[in-house]
Amino acid sequence: MKILGNCKFNHKWFDLSEIVAVIIATVLALSLVLGIYYLGWLQPLELAAYDQMVRLRPTLIADPRLVVLGITEEDIRAFNRWPLSDEVIARLLEKLLKYKPKVIGLDLYRDIRYEPGHDKLQKQLQAANNIITINSLGYSENKGIPAPPNVPSERVGFNDLLLDPDHVVRRNLMFANTSNITFYSFSLRLAMYYLLNQGINPNNSPVNPNLIFWGNAEFLPLSHHSGGYQTIDDQGYQILLNYRSDHEGAKLISLTQFLYGNIPQSWIQNKIVLIGTVAPSAKDLFFTPYSAAAQKKSLKMPGVLVHAQMVSQILDAVLGDRRLFIFGSEWGEFLWICSWGLIGATLAWSSRNIWIIILGNPLLVSVLCGLSFFLFLQNRWVPTATPGLTFLFTSGTVIGYRAFQAQRQQQIVMRLLGQNTSPEVANALWNSRDRLLADGKLPGEKLIATILFSDIKNFSTISEQMPPETLMEWLNEYLSILTQCVQTHHGIINKFTGDGIMAAFGVPIPRRTEEAIAQDAYHAVACALDIEYRLKQLNQDWKSRNFPEISMRVGIFTGPIVAGSLGGKERLEYGLLGDSVNIASRLESCQKDRQSSQCRILIASQTLQYIQQDFEVESWGLMALKGKQEMVDIYRVISKK
Repeated sequence: MKILGNCKFNHKWFDLSEIVAVIIATVLALSLVLGIYYLGWLQPLELAAYDQMVRLRPTLIADPRLVVLGITEEDIRAFNRWPLSDEVIARLLEKLLKYKPKVIGLDLYRDIRYEPGHDKLQKQLQAANNIITINSLGYSENKGIPAPPNVPSERVGFNDLLLDPDHVVRRNLMFANTSNITFYSFSLRLAMYYLLNQGINPNNSPVNPNLIFWGNAEFLPLSHHSGGYQTIDDQGYQILLNYRSDHEGAKLISLTQFLYGNIPQSWIQNKIVLIGTVAPSAKDLFFTPYSAAAQKKSLKMPGVLVHAQMVSQILDAVLGDRRLFIFGSEWGEFLWICSWGLIGATLAWSSRNIWIIILGNPLLVSVLCGLSFFLFLQNRWVPTATPGLTFLFTSGTVIGYRAFQAQRQQQIVMRLLGQNTSPEVANALWNSRDRLLADGKLPGEKLIATILFSDIKNFSTISEQMPPETLMEWLNEYLSILTQCVQTHHGIINKFTGDGIMAAFGVPIPRRTEEAIAQDAYHAVACALDIEYRLKQLNQDWKSRNFPEISMRVGIFTGPIVAGSLGGKERLEYGLLGDSVNIASRLESCQKDRQSSQCRILIASQTLQYIQQDFEVESWGLMALKGKQEMVDIYRVISKK
């Protein structure tokens, strides 16, 4: 069994080239995923991961500083109209002002008359300096809608809500600029009024005009690449909306409950009160990160409750109760994604055990998700889906490359070994290659094996009677039969000796038990009997083709040998050395003229002890073998029992 040293087992060259190939494959995989990411194709996955983290984190109790007066379906039926008349709104404001709220936010469009009561409502809106009204800039589903007439601009805020590409509200647009005019959002107006009354004023940074210092918070606007975003329109001054909970986030009181019920003044006094519709028929409803997990609850959140969430977030940030979300730089996110890709490639490259990869990949993806969620709880949003995909893609790419390389290597090994050994032995050698191979060689190893030698009787005389080309064809036909028999019985052919073979059973994988050694001996003797049977058929075929019929001798011995690579860098051969090899060879040539069958099979007692229950033998007694001082107890194998 010959091995080309510079073809397969030159590890220094092989490892370096493979490392370079793995690096190239990893870089290509990273480039592909990053290209897809920066094109925005992975943004939906990042937003889905963001929503999942929002749903998994603990929710907060309703903000005690806020109250929402919601117009329900029951309220609309009670007044039998929609929109409600200005008179109803005026009565609501009149009673509400008596409860002394800090500020009132009217999230209802009142740009046109809804008689009766229009004039009364207009006077209230103009007179009360703590009522914030709304307009629309046309950023959301509503087209531009003006504020109520004659209300000062500092008491008007736009109520447009920004929708992500999947129509979910995740951002709060605090400022908008059109035609050199800065517009304030409805939620920002309410929060500013509340905080200014406590003497907490916002200030712009002299260094960065986008940086706003306000109480305990530092406001910085979102950019198109913040967190998992890539394709959003980042115009205006936006922050990531940090929802308080999956419900209203504030105490909710229905309109009729407030107008006709006995509401404690403590519920309203010094609070921020938002008035708006929560009735589904009003269609002022929006998807939120909680919508995908909603079951019996409504899939959408009323706009007035979204504004309440925004107000609550600004108050918490300024007063130091909840920090605003922060984001890494574009380069930081790039390194974060690449690092997970390199981790995946390293795991796939360094792990030869498939179970480490099968169990390690989900474990490390879980670590990534856990780390991302931990950072999310610290109000830091980092990409999660993209590094996860990068990890799996680079790992899969390297695994695929290694599988391709392993297949090629196995094909080489099977070509080198499979011609002279059974596929089972070749596979066993391949699976144990890490243990067997060292510095491109099979190191010498002592083991117990059964050696078989065969030879054709009077081959020299036969060969002289045949033309060389005919002799070669005839001999190859004979050796092919021997090879098939050896492979069928799980042996390897170590050498072709012209008209014979040297085969071994029990190499190159060492046998550790007596049962395994006995199995090798059994296979060797069974192989010899199979050769005898095939030789009878072959002789009949040759006779019909006018080829000479032959007889042959087989010697088999079981004992210790040393097996390993022989030769130099340019040429290696798998060598089997030891006295057991010599004895097997001498058994084959022992008393050449004593031929009682077409295939004479001789074994020694060292082999007989393993197979005597399975084969009939004839004792030849103790005999001296050429080159051996000690007598050898020899037996001829007759047949299988």
